[in-house]
Amino acid sequence: MLGAKRKVRLETERLTLRLPAHSDFRAWSSLRSQSEAFLRPWEPTWASDHLSRKAFTNRVYWAQRSVSNGTAMPLFVVRRSDQALVGAITLDHIKRGPAQSGITGYWMGEPFARQGYMREAIEAVVHHAFTVLDLSRIEAGCLPENAPSRRLLEQCGYKYEGVAQSYLQINGRWRNHVLYANLRHDRRGKTDVG
Repeated sequence: MLGAKRKVRLETERLTLRLPAHSDFRAWSSLRSQSEAFLRPWEPTWASDHLSRKAFTNRVYWAQRSVSNGTAMPLFVVRRSDQALVGAITLDHIKRGPAQSGITGYWMGEPFARQGYMREAIEAVVHHAFTVLDLSRIEAGCLPENAPSRRLLEQCGYKYEGVAQSYLQINGRWRNHVLYANLRHDRRGKTDVG
């Protein structure tokens, strides 16, 4: 399954989704740094060494181990036309057995936001998860006031399921999240609540 292939690579019309490599450090740290004000309201508090080479090296090794162990699929989102790193998406907490599920998380660099790149990336990961990894359910959560992320999830087939109280620490505070799920065989129809 996931661990059988150490190199995961997904191609879309405009993007390549692949594992991070040590050579991505400068592009990653530059994009994260220039997008800091844009990203911080939606992310856990950055560690003091968040943008350091050592922290990035640890991310690369974690990504390799996670794919080998079949527990996550952390991918960089790269624009094919110029090889620019535009963001990242992770299918994490992959559970097997009766659950056959995972959780998606993502971020997009500010210069590349609202151009449809993350929608393309999410759709590719969802397709891969359902057809190659044989997952049945993919979950995602976001802050209730993050209207662009909520809209994106809904456009990608995720449906609102409820609110999780104090779900994650975001920007230094425990925050409620709205929860969404995308099911391989979904017969629920469109939901208007939430």
